[in-house]
Amino acid sequence: MTNQQMTRAVLFHELGGPEVLTVEEVPLPAPGPGEVLFRVEAIGLNRAEALFRAGTYYYQPTLPGSRLGYEAAGVVEAVGAGVTAYAVGDPVMAAANFDFGVHGVYAERVVLPEEYVVPRPDGVDAVTAAAVWLTYSTAYGGMVEAGGLRPGEPVVITGASSGVGTAAIQVARRIGAVPIATTRGDRKRQGLLDLGAARVITTESEDVVKEVRRFTDGRGARVVFDAIGGPGFTELGNALEPEGTAVLYGWLDHRPATVPMNWPLTVRGYANGAVVRSEEGRRRMAGFIGSGLRDGSLAPVIAETFEGLERITDAHRLMESDTHTGKIVVRL
Repeated sequence: MTNQQMTRAVLFHELGGPEVLTVEEVPLPAPGPGEVLFRVEAIGLNRAEALFRAGTYYYQPTLPGSRLGYEAAGVVEAVGAGVTAYAVGDPVMAAANFDFGVHGVYAERVVLPEEYVVPRPDGVDAVTAAAVWLTYSTAYGGMVEAGGLRPGEPVVITGASSGVGTAAIQVARRIGAVPIATTRGDRKRQGLLDLGAARVITTESEDVVKEVRRFTDGRGARVVFDAIGGPGFTELGNALEPEGTAVLYGWLDHRPATVPMNWPLTVRGYANGAVVRSEEGRRRMAGFIGSGLRDGSLAPVIAETFEGLERITDAHRLMESDTHTGKIVVRL
């Protein structure tokens, strides 16, 4: 491997819609000390990438020539000095804890620091692997580690048809909790029930707080797991039982979110990197996800699989249409 090798990757040179994404040849350096080079077999899309591309994420891309992408599955082709956990031929996944303007994994081959890589669970194909890490680790980290969700407790999951939302329903079921899913309209209701939601609330026609209270016999939910934020976050607090926990992990609504006033309660802002940046955190996440995939209690919902990097624009258009349920994957 030499510094003169090249690979194809997705870049963007200006902020905008999916049309700003281009596929270009970029240098592929040899892995340095503590780094892993792997060939990408499949890429999982995340809403954060659309926000980053548009300039509305919590940090900004460096333009021109920004990379993109948090999540990918592939096979190790080379390792740098000092890397002992991985060897050529090992199936791996990107651990999605990096500046994706620099390390973005929308590419045929990528070099990542070792701490940004995790083993792919045994027997898991690349498309499935590309759809699991960020969604399930966010759901587990946000609801269980930050929210303290326990068996038998109800949890309100907003934006439940998203990749993280569908994962959160399964995670809640796996630990014995009771998932209450919200979605805008009726079109996705039955799919969420089939996935394991105990109750689906359609926000266009139903009052979330009233329905949560009714479903829980007036007690309220133990945890709210919210992807949206904005003024609605305040109202969601009223769906909590006393001393419940509201976990905000996304900000699809960019308006200010104020603290709910039905004290006592706990408000947590959850960032997945807070858990997975440590080796111990990655070990816990990988253990939970791997065991769930093996016993079948965790099975990612794949909305659509696109073939080839050239379809990345189409994949982003589908993501922004909000017509899909689950994860969008691009297979290379």
